[in-house]
Parts: sequence; structure tokens; C-alpha cells
Amino acid sequence: MRLGLTGHARARTTVVLTVLVALAATVLAAGSASAAERRRDGITGYAFDARCAPTQEQMDAWLTSSPFWGVGTYIGGSMMSCRPTAADAGQPHLDATWVARQRANGWRVLPIWVGPQAACHTSYADRIDPSPAGEYAAADARGRAEAAAAVTRARELGLPAGTTLWYDLEGGFDVADEDCRRSALRFLSGWTSTLHALGHRSGVYSSISAGIHALDNAANLSPGSYEMPDQVWYAWYNGRPDVDIDPQWVRGDSWVGERVHQYEAHTTVAYGGVALTIDRNFLELDGGSPEPRSTRLCGRTRVDFGAYPRLRPSSRGDRVTALQCLLRKHGRYRGKLDGRFDGDVARALRTYQRRHDLRETGKADRATWTALFATGSTPLLKVGSSGEPALRAQRALRAGGSRSVKPTGVVTDRTATAVARLQRRLGLEPTGVVTDETWAALQTGAH
Repeated sequence: MRLGLTGHARARTTVVLTVLVALAATVLAAGSASAAERRRDGITGYAFDARCAPTQEQMDAWLTSSPFWGVGTYIGGSMMSCRPTAADAGQPHLDATWVARQRANGWRVLPIWVGPQAACHTSYADRIDPSPAGEYAAADARGRAEAAAAVTRARELGLPAGTTLWYDLEGGFDVADEDCRRSALRFLSGWTSTLHALGHRSGVYSSISAGIHALDNAANLSPGSYEMPDQVWYAWYNGRPDVDIDPQWVRGDSWVGERVHQYEAHTTVAYGGVALTIDRNFLELDGGSPEPRSTRLCGRTRVDFGAYPRLRPSSRGDRVTALQCLLRKHGRYRGKLDGRFDGDVARALRTYQRRHDLRETGKADRATWTALFATGSTPLLKVGSSGEPALRAQRALRAGGSRSVKPTGVVTDRTATAVARLQRRLGLEPTGVVTDETWAALQTGAH
């Protein structure tokens, strides 16, 4: 992430601590500890963050054309600088309506608070007090005050209890400087404990070799000395979209399933004809996107195969049973699931084909298999989407010939690649995002 120093930010730092300490006492009184333990549905996929919250038009364009499901944006703090001028350091587009619209559209909003930075990071005007007095009591108090202010702002924006609030502690500071490191850890511990008391989860953003390394080292060497964040967001610019960790800096079993990896910084990209300058991230939060508990239909009927042959009257076997199951699922067949392609199956199949603008042959060809699997609700799908619609889309793609797609119920990069190939064949923009237009094609047998 990129912080901008402005005169506006410098002026605020002279009075911010007094105001925030008073605010902390007020907000803490209204807190609820239990809400901090609530977990949203897990997600694995792509996210971007930008200094300024994009306009609604930009967000809408990226929703249906970009791979991103997550969006990170600053919500406040003394070092927040959306516009790089003293006259306008705020967020012109960010308000409760903006947040509500993104959440309603399926975005995972990652709210970021950026206040004082590490004491030895002299690039910044507002820094954590490095005094060791009282076990770095001043740093602890400031962390608690910042958390209280962040919760107040989160409530103004309509972010619910249980939302992770992220603290941006920029990397590049000297972790070997004991007072600098320990005051930062005490600050972050105060931040985390206060968020938990106020019903939120705690996240920390920093570089993998500075803030995240210091946190993990403290958790390993002095367990219990500091309250640790629930999730971490680490800058490690290796260009790889994953949540792997460099064991040189962080243990492999730390924050498993609760990581965001910022793998590329300050890049300008365009989706849907809209260009933005962003940081690219890959996330796995709340345990990651969950796979369905069962992939079978009609009780325990198997419907996933390596290939779906052309079936006709007199065909027999497990593929016919799968066909009978799908026709029953769509209300066209009421007979037995016995693996026999009889007259009832043929009539049900012709009715289904007629209703879905397919060639009315009474035989199960590739287009019919594709449509049978795709028929149903049509939510937007991209990498990280999970559940029954994702499973249907994967099965439809596989039945249509994309054998590299595994029907897991979680959209992966491989699934998105197959979607893009189909879109290209159909003359659509090859975004890899399953939109209404793509669903319509699949549900009429496109392959």
C-alpha cells in the first residue's frame, strides 16, 4: 500500500492522540466481545486495493469483468491520504451507501485504517511512541485509541460487527531496533485487544520481512506477551498469486487460512474499459472458499464422469442413471433411476430440449448435457465463488468438453480459463467471469 504525506495529515497528528484516547473510553463501553468470534463465509480468490475508493461506475465495470472479489480501501487514520494534496486528503466516494452497494453486489470489502507508523520509520510524520516506560504503555494506549476510532468509523459506514478491520503498518522499518519493534508490537496488541472487545476481528497489513515477521517471531518466542491479529496481509512482491509464506520470515503454520498476499504493487490495469492503479492481492480468509459437502444428486447418484457420451434409446449404464437424475431434478422425469434409456426417458428429454431451445432429438448429445448441468440460478461467478451454482457451471463446462475443469464446487483459475475459452469461441469478452450472458449460453447448450 502507498501512503502519502500531506500537510493536512501532519497538522492532524499534533492533536489526534488526545481525541482518540477520549473516544476509546466512549466506544469501549458499548462493545460486545462475542461478535469478534463471528466468521463470515470463507473465500479464496483475488482482491485489489486502491488509495481512493473507486466510483460506483468503476466498481460496477470491474464487478463483471475483473477477477477480483475483494476490494481494500482506506477508511481513516491520521496517515490516510486519498488525494495527494493538503486540500483534499479524504475519500470523496466512500460512504455508507458505497459500502452497502459493494457488499450487496458480492464484494468482500477490506476496510483499512492507517495511523501512526513504526517509531524508527522516519518517512512518516505520525509515529508510534517508542518509550519503554510501563512496558510501552504509551504505544499500547495509542493502539487502543486507534482501534476505537476505527470501530466508530466502521459503524458510520455500516460495516457489521465481526468485520475484520485492518491496520496498515508500512514495512521498511528496522526490526532489529528493539524499542521500535517492541513499541510497534505493543501498539498492534492494543489495537487487536480493543477490536476484540468491540466485536470486531483484527487484521494487520505490513511487509512480510518487517511487521508480519515481528508478529510471528513474538508469537513464537514469547507466546502470550502480545495479543495476535486474527488475519495478516503481507506485502511480498514475488508476482505469485497465492497465500504461500516465505519461511525465512514467517512460520508455515502461522495464520493458515487467514492470509492476504499482496504480490504486485502500483500497477495500472483496465477491466471493462475502466483503468485503475491498484495493488494486486490473493486472499484466503475464514478458512477459504468451502467446497460443498456432497457432489452427488438425487440422493447418492453419481453424475461426474470423465466424458459424457451421446445417449439414445436402448442405452444403458451409469451415464443413463445420471441423465435420469438430471431430468428428474428439472421436473421432466418421474420414473426409476435404473440406468435404462426407455420411452419415458426419451419423452422427458424431448420436452426438456424443446423448453430450452435445443434440437429436439430425444437423444443426449453434448449440447443437451451442457444445458442440463447449467440449468438453474445464474449468479455472478469468478475465482473464489463456491456452492451449488459453481458446481453446475463446472459440470456444464466439463460436459461441453473442458475436461481440465474439476467439479469441486469452488471456481478456480482453471475454471476461469475454461470460461474465457468458451467466451472467446462465442465472441464474448473473454473475462473468465460467469455473467448472465455466459449462463444464457451454457443453458442453451453452448460448448
